[in-house]
Amino acid sequence: MPLVSHFYWCYKNGWSNPNQEFLNLLNFVLKTVIWGLFNLGQRRRFLFLFRAWYAFYFLIFFCHSFAINIGLYGKNAFFFPIQCLIISDIVGLLFFCYLVRKEGKYSNFHDQEPLLSEIGITPYSKAGIFSILSFSWVGPLIASGNKKALELEDIPQLTSEDSVFDAFSSFRNKLEAQCGVITTLKLVKSLILLAWKEVLLTGFFALLNTLASYVGPYLIQTFVQYLNGEGRFKSDGYLLVSAFFVAKLIESLSQRQCLFRLKQVGIRIEALLMTLIYSKTMTLSFESKQSYASGEIINLMSVDAKRIGDFSRCVHDMWTVVLQVALSLFILYRSLGMASLAAFAATVILMLANVPVGWLQGKFQGKLMESKDKRMKATSEVLRNMRILKLQGWEMKFLSKIMKLRMTEQVWLKKYVYTIAISVFALYVTPTFVSMVTFGTCMLIGIPLDPGKILSALATFRILQGSIHNLPESISMIAHTKVSLDRIASFLRLDDLQCDVVEKLPRESSNTAIRIIDGNFSWDLSSPNATLKNINLTIFHGMRVAICGTVGSGKSSLLSCILGEVPKVSGTLRVCGRKAFVGQSPWIQSDKIQENILFGDEMDRERYENVLEACSLKKDLEILPFGDQTIVGERGINLSGGQKQRIQLARALYQDADIYMLDDPFSAVDAHTGSHLFKECILSLLSSKTVIYITHQVEFLPAADLILVMKDGKITQFGKYNDLLNSGTDFMELVGAHRKALVSLDSLDGGAVSDKLSTSAQEAKKDMKNDNKTSDIVETKGQLIQKEEREKGKVGFSVYWKYITTAYGGAFVPLILFIHIVYEILQIGSNYWMAWATSFSSNEKSPVTVVYIALGIATTFCIFIRVMLLAAVGYKTAAILFQKLHLCIFRAPMSFFDATPSGRIINRASTDQSSLDADIPYQVGSFAFLVIQLLGNIAVMSQAAWQVFIIFIPVISISVWYQQYYLPSARELARLVGVCKAPVIQHFAETISGTTTIRSFDQESRFEKENMKVIDQYSRPKFNIAAAMEWLCFRLDMLSSITFAFCLMFLISIPKGVIDPGIAGLAVTYGLTLKKLQSSLILRLCSMENKIISVERILQYTCIPSEPPLVIEENQPNPSWPSNGEVNICDLQVRYAPHLPVVLRGITCKFHGGLKTGIVGRTGSGKSTLIQTLFRMIEPCAGKIVIDGINISSIGLHDLRNRLSIIPQDPTMFEGTVRSNLDPLQEYSDEQIWEVLDKCQLADKVRKKEGQLGSTVCENGENWSMGERQLVCLGRVLLKKSKILVLDEATASVDTATDSIIHQILSQNFCDSTLITIAHRISSVLHSHMILLLNQGVVEEYESPSRLLEDKSSSFSQLVGEYSMRSKATSVHK
Repeated sequence: MPLVSHFYWCYKNGWSNPNQEFLNLLNFVLKTVIWGLFNLGQRRRFLFLFRAWYAFYFLIFFCHSFAINIGLYGKNAFFFPIQCLIISDIVGLLFFCYLVRKEGKYSNFHDQEPLLSEIGITPYSKAGIFSILSFSWVGPLIASGNKKALELEDIPQLTSEDSVFDAFSSFRNKLEAQCGVITTLKLVKSLILLAWKEVLLTGFFALLNTLASYVGPYLIQTFVQYLNGEGRFKSDGYLLVSAFFVAKLIESLSQRQCLFRLKQVGIRIEALLMTLIYSKTMTLSFESKQSYASGEIINLMSVDAKRIGDFSRCVHDMWTVVLQVALSLFILYRSLGMASLAAFAATVILMLANVPVGWLQGKFQGKLMESKDKRMKATSEVLRNMRILKLQGWEMKFLSKIMKLRMTEQVWLKKYVYTIAISVFALYVTPTFVSMVTFGTCMLIGIPLDPGKILSALATFRILQGSIHNLPESISMIAHTKVSLDRIASFLRLDDLQCDVVEKLPRESSNTAIRIIDGNFSWDLSSPNATLKNINLTIFHGMRVAICGTVGSGKSSLLSCILGEVPKVSGTLRVCGRKAFVGQSPWIQSDKIQENILFGDEMDRERYENVLEACSLKKDLEILPFGDQTIVGERGINLSGGQKQRIQLARALYQDADIYMLDDPFSAVDAHTGSHLFKECILSLLSSKTVIYITHQVEFLPAADLILVMKDGKITQFGKYNDLLNSGTDFMELVGAHRKALVSLDSLDGGAVSDKLSTSAQEAKKDMKNDNKTSDIVETKGQLIQKEEREKGKVGFSVYWKYITTAYGGAFVPLILFIHIVYEILQIGSNYWMAWATSFSSNEKSPVTVVYIALGIATTFCIFIRVMLLAAVGYKTAAILFQKLHLCIFRAPMSFFDATPSGRIINRASTDQSSLDADIPYQVGSFAFLVIQLLGNIAVMSQAAWQVFIIFIPVISISVWYQQYYLPSARELARLVGVCKAPVIQHFAETISGTTTIRSFDQESRFEKENMKVIDQYSRPKFNIAAAMEWLCFRLDMLSSITFAFCLMFLISIPKGVIDPGIAGLAVTYGLTLKKLQSSLILRLCSMENKIISVERILQYTCIPSEPPLVIEENQPNPSWPSNGEVNICDLQVRYAPHLPVVLRGITCKFHGGLKTGIVGRTGSGKSTLIQTLFRMIEPCAGKIVIDGINISSIGLHDLRNRLSIIPQDPTMFEGTVRSNLDPLQEYSDEQIWEVLDKCQLADKVRKKEGQLGSTVCENGENWSMGERQLVCLGRVLLKKSKILVLDEATASVDTATDSIIHQILSQNFCDSTLITIAHRISSVLHSHMILLLNQGVVEEYESPSRLLEDKSSSFSQLVGEYSMRSKATSVHK
């Protein structure tokens, strides 16, 4: 205020003593600077010497000015202003004392950790006006990050306005208030209504920023005239300097506030859209889910929502471009008259030329997103099924599929990056082209040019450069955003589940639990054939209802219908009471086992323990390293099939529902465990509940109050067990197969086993005794799923070096830098030429312009080569790193996928790769070019006033110090953004696969809250990194403004004639961009460090330890290997990870070639682990496996896996066709495939489908039943016809009759092969030549079935006895 009043008073009354007034002015300026810097130096953000220097000079200038002002007051000179000055000095002293006191309060600030976690909500919520303007409220976080690596716990919570918890309900209400179908326009309207206040406020800041940015070009001609001695008053120079300085302050403040608030809005919008997409996913119908694969939905959430959020930064660009062009033309008309029309025409031409470029960018971006969707869809599917791909040796085939999709994506990426290159080219040539046209027009029509006019025009052209560049960028951004908005709106328009399928009533409203009257239901409403037909069913509370039937008869669809998942065609369905559901395919969250069981309920220890006991989980929890606190891997990857099934059964039991629906819950567990579950769960804990269970095990049917027999989507028979035995053939077919299995059990004797086998069994027993002596080894235990690793501290130079040398060995990097240096020299030279040469006579103006145009053409040529080379190098680098990343991921051992949630991998393959494709090359290139440009600016300014280095050096030093102070926090915040996004994707992907279970428990609201929680965790570092960046920019802007003001003060202080006014004006022209250039450089450096983290994260996964070689050329087995199929296991020890305990503890046994071996044991005993070791999915830590004399560890993985076959525990089908699922490698003819389908009893089903072998298979094979998927897996092995075949619970999902048929097919087609069968059904292993019984990772028994049965004390005999007892219930009713 005193500074402004001083200028006003002196201007009004004249300057009696210019030297004295200059000293007073200098006094004011320095005091202002010192006050500001000293205040910024609080809380020890500056070193002690800096702060001492500021304090010392503050006191010196205070004493000096106070003495002068007292003296002047005594002489009654300038009475009013001097009063103000004395008051200002006194206030200044008081302020200084306050700062010193404040400094004392904060003197120990850095001796303690910032208590951000105690603060809770971000300080932004309570910040004052000055704190908001200077962003000092984020200072404590930056200070904390400068001392230690920031963790998520260090970052404050968001305000209620920014948290998605509070904002989403308001946003959804606004969206739902607009009746009708959701369109893009309605979605945009809702977003605008949500943020209209911020949009208006930032619009005001954008207006201020635009007006302030044109003050410099407007005044520069006057400034040059003043230097020429054409000023009316001697005070004009100080007024001009003040105007320049104040304009820069306003420009900086308005720009910083505008950008931060727009980023804040963008973060809020992104979070809201992610939540909206998640919420929509919860309600999607089955048919809608078929049209969008999970990878596509994840892309909507991770890419499209982010793009729409990012657009908020450009929301004011369109109208500010128009305003900037108008202001530019006004200034040009003032300087150059009618030549400004030529400038206007050139501007319009450039803008029109950029419109098709922007349109092409939008088009290519849309195509790029489509191809990226397809790639991410395939990637998600592959990651989900990586185990089966490796077991079958198909991973490289599927990698080539992803590479083909990437090649298609790269076609569009290449077009996209080159259109960006053209856009950047237009940015750089804009000032040159417009100035060439303008000055050429002046030459043609005879408008005289002088340094003032030229420099004013050049300064205007430089600002116009950004305006013209912003237009195509804005158009492109609008196009990209519209594509994303259309995609999200299209997704939101998908059909939801029919809300009227189920009439839900409270438990007390009726004694009927479920009633279906004339029900017809269909998964596909467009199909003429309903999935379930003419269903009439009444189930009373407390009833036990069993559902049975052959594969594909509609059993699971009936349960889904009761849950409300199957669209209703006609009829009535009423359900009274709360539901709980256990699916056929276990859905387990990547969380602690305890949390999976509680499933959002409070802990009731007694009920919890009862459930664990009933589900036979206590022994399993004792074995697991952390008991019920063990973190389950993604999709329960570190649990056996039986453990997963029992955990989800425990989840259902703990919910204390009224109606329990269990889809084949006993198929994945052994006979003993199955009997225990049926007795303790269904007959005991659920005795008073309504239970509907699907089962293929006939022995569980007699206990049911009602049995439903299904065939072809109809209930063909119903009633009690006794009644059904005599009433029809469908039920008798199922029971007959079961009876046949019992007969075969009774007929077992010891004569079928050779002495050779008995001898090997005795040897195995000896080895077992030795094993048991050494099995009690104390192991270091640890969780399988570890917290995601992230680099900490400064991004290493090696990351940059690897990035710039990836493409062409870095050969083009020096060339690109050299071309840009030449460009900068030519551009400075052309401007210098115009400023210097126009001081001559008007006769020489024509050649002056010609030379300028020639230099302009040369700069245009240089910049074109540079942008094209940069685009080519960036594109090549992205392609190479993509290939390296995916090759390393696909060659990673299965332990990597067991311990790494797919969200982390997807995050790198999508978000980080997107940054690598289109962002990082320009970040790195722009930083290098800005350094060159800044050096050029400094050279020009020092040419006019070398004394500027006096302030340049300390200002640059402080700027670098600020940047170094800021970077540690910014780096960790950027890393946290990446780390926090993975849980969002992970939780989302997990929810997509478990929507049926979530809806069945009515847990949608809890999962939506959990989603909001992880989204807020993702938004917190994003919000604070935006604030931290503006914190830095504000301070750098202040420093550059001071530098500019110092340069101007020096230029007006030197005597006339010492320096050429044209050169001085040129220095001012370059000085006008100094603030923007300096802050842009530091910003670009910070942004580059943040973005380069994507490269760091990708390189991190290129260093994953690889599996052994796929093929070892010098040690390849014969094509006929294995000819005999003998498997010899010697002292085998296995652990899943180095930090986990040993799972298989010294197993020794021999599987003889051409014979059948059954592997049995309690759930979690190590059966599946042994098979994984046979396929080298896990490498043994000791011991070996030898097949036909070859140690399998000595040959290539593909040589091993391609010679073995497996029907896995979890049947897997891929999105595609029936043919591609049976023969992914395209090795067999259609005739061979049809022959196999006939054998698998699937031929009739496939023939009925439209397209037959080419008929569509949905993601995860969801349009096929579980049993049908298992039969497809059988078809694969029948095509392959390997010498060694492994059945890992291969018949768990089929009925007894189909089980018998499958084994009959296998016996016929693999009569001379070695069959290794893991089964919980005793009947599946009874005809094996040998039985291997495992217990807690050791061999407990290994003998022929008959001899084991002879020994009544054997574990196998007890297991068979349990099975027989369980079957007595059926025998009674023969």
